[in-house]
Amino acid sequence: MPSSEVAAISEVEADLLVVKRGCEELLVESEFISKLVRSRATGQPLRIKLGLDPTAPDIHLGHTVVLNKLRQLQDLGHTVIFLIGDFTSMIGDPSGRNITRPPLTAEQIQENAKTYYAQASLVLDPSRTEVRYNSEWCDPLGARGLIQLASRYTVARMMERDDFTRRFKGGIPISVHEFLYPLMQGYDSVALKADLELGGTDQKFNLLVGRELQKEYGQEQQCILTMPLLEGIDGVDKMSKSKGNYIGISESPDSMFGKLMSISDTLMWRYFELLSFRSLDEIALLQKQVGDGANPRDTKVLLAQEVVARFHSQQAAHDALARFEARFRDGVIPDDMPEVQIGTAPLGILKVLREAGLVASASEAQRNIEQRGVRVNGDRIEDKGLLLSPGTYVIQVGKRKFARVTLNRQEVS
Repeated sequence: MPSSEVAAISEVEADLLVVKRGCEELLVESEFISKLVRSRATGQPLRIKLGLDPTAPDIHLGHTVVLNKLRQLQDLGHTVIFLIGDFTSMIGDPSGRNITRPPLTAEQIQENAKTYYAQASLVLDPSRTEVRYNSEWCDPLGARGLIQLASRYTVARMMERDDFTRRFKGGIPISVHEFLYPLMQGYDSVALKADLELGGTDQKFNLLVGRELQKEYGQEQQCILTMPLLEGIDGVDKMSKSKGNYIGISESPDSMFGKLMSISDTLMWRYFELLSFRSLDEIALLQKQVGDGANPRDTKVLLAQEVVARFHSQQAAHDALARFEARFRDGVIPDDMPEVQIGTAPLGILKVLREAGLVASASEAQRNIEQRGVRVNGDRIEDKGLLLSPGTYVIQVGKRKFARVTLNRQEVS
């Protein structure tokens, strides 16, 4: 084999390692290798598609798992198509839904779309990104075109989708328009002649529809790369604004840094794999160092600084670390904290903690005191029966929860 061919194979293998890092599934890998080989031989970049419906105005770190992969593909020389689903947003993606998802209005979609690409550009290289809106080809389809498109996919195939099957068996209504969503998303791939489409694991069915529709339209079928859904900072549910376990990429450096430092030592490695641009060898070395006794907190600082620097700056990351250490390690009380007025003093510490919103229940308050996690004006509290007299107190629970609580004397009638 000529040395040039050996070199080309080696380059493709290296590219494949980058593409597969952290991914859940690559379908069909042999086809994608052929596409990479052809791209290397011809110098023609692959067309890589990601579609996002602007269902909310902000992007969080969970979204950047896929965006990071797109950036890696850009760095390999390929063209990224950032597709804003302004048309499909009006249908509503039924993926993972137990009920019909209410569609957004055109006004809501336009408002949310304004910030989407601006935020995504913090990860992607704008000079190598093609921005498209699927209303470009969906609106001109019209009723006749939509019927013709629907004729290319069967109801039986549509009902293979898990969430549709569960709802059908459970007697939960499925609106006909919900069948149109995967069809329209699949038609996007036809319109864009995509070589590879990315999405979360919950999007696999939709991505496969695109692959099948390309075959129906006589195109070379796209390959599919699914990325795992990033757990939120609670380590339980996927990152979601509605669940309150998210880190928005437009958040302040201090907020972003603090939230990243709050994740568990175990979850930290998941974040390194999916969010960090460090090599896998570097991450493996960090894991070994922690296993050998290094403080995982110091490793978490590296992750937090990297992420903050990406969305703000190196100086912002440096300053966020300094403020974090001053606040939580050196015991400095933050200037900005909730202020709560309670008019029933004297009042027991357990009820104060609950009414100030620092705990959800009396049992949680007791547990925090038992674990020595409650401070009043800097003094650690160990007496669960403590009564607070009228006055203003800075109360701290754990490392991150603060409130300035004012207890007023209860008036006697």
